[in-house]
Amino acid sequence: MTDPHDASPRPGTAVGRLLSRRQSVGTGVETASEPAPGPKGGSSAMLQRLFAGIDAPEPLLAAFANGMSTLPGELGDMGLRLQSAQRSADWVSYGRAMRQLIDKYIRTIEQETPDGQPDSLRLRELLRHTVGVTVASLLQNMPELREEPVQLAGELRHWHPGQPLQPIEQRLRELSHQIGVRSDGWQEQQELLLSLFDLLLDNISELLDDSSWLHGQVHAVRSLIGGPLDRDSVEQARANLREVIYKQGLLKQGIVESKAAMKNVMGGFIERLDGMAVSTGEYHDRISSYALALKEARSIADLNQLLQDVLQDTGRVQDQALQARDHLGNARREVEQAEQRIAELEQELREVSGLIRTDPLTGALNRRGLDELLERELARAARHGHPLALALLDLDDFHQTNTLHGHAGGDAVLRHLVSVCQLHLRSSDAIARLGGDEFVLLLPETPAADSMSTLLRLQRSLAQRPLPLDEQRVPVHFSAGLAQWQPGEPAEALLRRADASLYAAKRVGKNRVLAAEPPR
Repeated sequence: MTDPHDASPRPGTAVGRLLSRRQSVGTGVETASEPAPGPKGGSSAMLQRLFAGIDAPEPLLAAFANGMSTLPGELGDMGLRLQSAQRSADWVSYGRAMRQLIDKYIRTIEQETPDGQPDSLRLRELLRHTVGVTVASLLQNMPELREEPVQLAGELRHWHPGQPLQPIEQRLRELSHQIGVRSDGWQEQQELLLSLFDLLLDNISELLDDSSWLHGQVHAVRSLIGGPLDRDSVEQARANLREVIYKQGLLKQGIVESKAAMKNVMGGFIERLDGMAVSTGEYHDRISSYALALKEARSIADLNQLLQDVLQDTGRVQDQALQARDHLGNARREVEQAEQRIAELEQELREVSGLIRTDPLTGALNRRGLDELLERELARAARHGHPLALALLDLDDFHQTNTLHGHAGGDAVLRHLVSVCQLHLRSSDAIARLGGDEFVLLLPETPAADSMSTLLRLQRSLAQRPLPLDEQRVPVHFSAGLAQWQPGEPAEALLRRADASLYAAKRVGKNRVLAAEPPR
């Protein structure tokens, strides 16, 4: 019976592959300097004979060096070094050479994975899928490059370990270079298109009067292209513009209907005026005939009949005049109603366009703009598990500033606060004015420590930038309550916690920031 330990190593293993490469070149252990013919048996028998003299390592090391020297290339050179060190008994050099051999070759021999596929083949498949599917899909709009990743994937499919990689490597490097060159062009094209779009919006704004509802749309789109473009913000802007277009359709329909009504009213009134003119002309002609008849009257009866005819014609003309007056009054009321309807539609359009999403004094968001942004950021934080911080700010001594410098000075302080905050906040952050001297800072993807650092940095920046006002340098500082959003917490609860912390900070003193306790 064959000993299980005598079974030949599998060709797929590292030892099996090494032995299979050298089955025709055996090594003996009888002498330290001359190689002996290798055994004719299997690999196990060769190993047994090779290690039979393990208690005398010099012959074994000599046999290993002699076997290595018969290999081609760098391995043969390594064998010559081992032979030289063995013959001169320089075992330090022999060990150093063995270490280099192990580090460079033995440790890099690939092992098969449990599924029977070497790591190199697994990496090949991953690279082929990345190049042939992912990169190819990204280059579909570039005819000069889109075929190259498909061809590279085909070559990778037929590559196997041991075959040269230089041609594939060179083509892959060239493809990466071409993509890098064109990516710079794509970025430049995107920036040029955005700047062209912004210039177009500037031109549109110049053509509009100050009361036009289109300013809201222009502001919304410019805010979108001015910040980082993400899917949620673009989709929100798209939904807002669709609502604006719908309102514009209603407004256009209302204006058309109002114009048609006014046209009909004026047409009817003109027809009545024409009728009155005809009747008035006939009335004048009849009066002239009555004057002639009056001269020819012969009796009281003739005069009485003539008087009745004059009164009857005069009454008819008077009735027509009264009807024209009533019709004109009705037309006026219809025109006023149409104008009121148009004004209502324009106001609705202004609201939906976004003119009331920003505070006209400071340029910060107002309450409606904050509610919409907070709703989006809460949904995004819940979806991705990102942190979200909200701070409620209140200016210290604001009423005193109003008293000393008037409302214009107070307005200047509010604008100064917003401008300094916008100078230091990220593009993803936002500041909103709730009313008076209360503001809200919204800090997406900001953990508690960073949000506290942001508020303290804003306080230091304000302290370094006093506001020049009435030939004085007015210090501006605020107190704040900071709340960190907890998963599942609604917006109202988050604002309440920040508000409670703000009042606690006010009680402690001025120019303070207090963090809210987590909800219980």
